[in-house]
Amino acid sequence: MKNIVFGPVISRRFGLSLGVDLSPSFKQCNFDCLYCELEGKKAQAKMTEILDLQILIESVLQSLRKNPKIDVLTITANGEPTLYPYLFEFMEAIKPYVPKGVSTLILSNGSRFGEEKIQRALCLFDIVKFSLDGALEKNFLRVDRPYREILLENLLRGIEDFARIYKGKLVAEVLIVEGVNDAIENIKSIAKFLKRIAISRVDLGTVDRPPAYKAAAIDYQKLADIAKEFDGMYVNLPHRKKDMSAIGAAYSAEDVMEFIARRPVSVLEAPILFDKKTLNIIEELLKEKKLFLKKVVNLEFYTIKR
Repeated sequence: MKNIVFGPVISRRFGLSLGVDLSPSFKQCNFDCLYCELEGKKAQAKMTEILDLQILIESVLQSLRKNPKIDVLTITANGEPTLYPYLFEFMEAIKPYVPKGVSTLILSNGSRFGEEKIQRALCLFDIVKFSLDGALEKNFLRVDRPYREILLENLLRGIEDFARIYKGKLVAEVLIVEGVNDAIENIKSIAKFLKRIAISRVDLGTVDRPPAYKAAAIDYQKLADIAKEFDGMYVNLPHRKKDMSAIGAAYSAEDVMEFIARRPVSVLEAPILFDKKTLNIIEELLKEKKLFLKKVVNLEFYTIKR
């Protein structure tokens, strides 16, 4: 039971998180991503070891009673959580006991979003986060290495179908691997797809932890340039201390307004993108009500919209 629930841990993107692992014994996933921080393992269509539903429910309820002041209850897996066959039953059972003010979140690769039972389960979550590393077949296959029956066309259609019915906050994660899915045509294809659906936020990143296979990170400047392709969307970039002096550019008030009009900037990302003088300008623009702060799925952004 102790391996099922972990944390609370501080999530850079969602706040204080209590995690729930639906595959605590070993990796069970229908992808075998190059950059995975877990072990490399051949993709599989379904789970071969199924966690007992009642043990899972009791483990989570016990942990919630001990940790009522978290920000999110994060459902994940040592692999892909939507492969768990009782996801709907599990969420239906625990939802009434989630403390007020705590959001339920699932981290998925999006491969099963077109299936009716999975959609019913996902609709019980406050936040659904899915990965999309390639919107072109060649990039998708190289970086995500899916189970042989998973087709990109069907995956994208499933995400789009789910987005039409989902009433919560939908977050997309895009992870870039150098020389694998960083070509501009792939980035443009991802951005074009995400603009068609009701995305609350895009979490854009690169290889950050030791990967299962040979996969290299891109530098922060290139990542910031890629973010420009997601014009008009709320894009969150990583903000570890090692990145803090990555750019630090100087902008006039007019230029910073134009920048933020094109792409709202998270409060945590701003010290990486802008120098101290520009950060002071931003504070003045906030006081003058030319810029505003907006909370988007637990992260604050500078924006021109009230």
